[in-house]
Amino acid sequence: MPGVINYAPAALRSSLSGDGPPIDLFLDALLTEESQAITTGLVWRIFGSEPDAEGKLPLLASSKGGSTRLQLPPGSYLVHAAFGRAGATTRITLGDEPRHETMVLNAGGLRLEGVLPGGIPMRDEKLRFNIYEADQNDEGERRLILPDVSPGRTVRLNAGTYHIVSNYGEVNATIRADIQVEAGKTTTAKVEHRAAQVTLNLVRGQGGYPLADTAWSVLGASGDIITENVGAFPTMILAAGDYTVIAKNKSRVFQREINIQAGNDIVVKLDTETAEQLNQ
Repeated sequence: MPGVINYAPAALRSSLSGDGPPIDLFLDALLTEESQAITTGLVWRIFGSEPDAEGKLPLLASSKGGSTRLQLPPGSYLVHAAFGRAGATTRITLGDEPRHETMVLNAGGLRLEGVLPGGIPMRDEKLRFNIYEADQNDEGERRLILPDVSPGRTVRLNAGTYHIVSNYGEVNATIRADIQVEAGKTTTAKVEHRAAQVTLNLVRGQGGYPLADTAWSVLGASGDIITENVGAFPTMILAAGDYTVIAKNKSRVFQREINIQAGNDIVVKLDTETAEQLNQ
């Protein structure tokens, strides 16, 4: 929760003690100063202003939806409004008169999508985004805000700049970008990946069926191992570039040079009769 840390676990109290009868507290939240009140998706939490025995602020009441009305004894409270990953906190003091508090979240939405060169559609089930804070700490690391975001999902965030890491597949097709979220607006950002899907086969002769129990290694241009797999026809997504594919079946090892072009899915077949065989 932005601005609120180290709170006690959420647990509603059936009654609240305090001096005097309960006072009405009316709460509204806006995305911006000029926007209308948010009518759904809000989570309100009311905390006591004094830490408990464990040093945490006690949660006294909560409400979900849009605008809300709560009845609290006179006193000082912290009010937190959450709208997705966006939020704001304010301190209020209730006297003997009803109070109406409007909170401006200064928040917007972020919708992330992916494309391949030329507008070729991507396999959305293999595309994920991680959203980080833009600023780095002293160790050069960024705080993760939301992991594993699927394409097309709208995430509610406080206005500001965020660092996005887009992973296509599980190997090396990764794109990073800084994206600005504006208050009161939904920003749609399309990340272009230069990658393709590759299926590997080790066959015996032209038209042969892929051999089971084959161990695969894919090496990058520098000779480093990019990924390893075992199976008759492993499938993976690789960033565009040059690779060396090595297949080991029983006591024999074969290799082949391949080139991956963005958006061009391919099946790579190593024929035991024609591929280069390596000495172990």
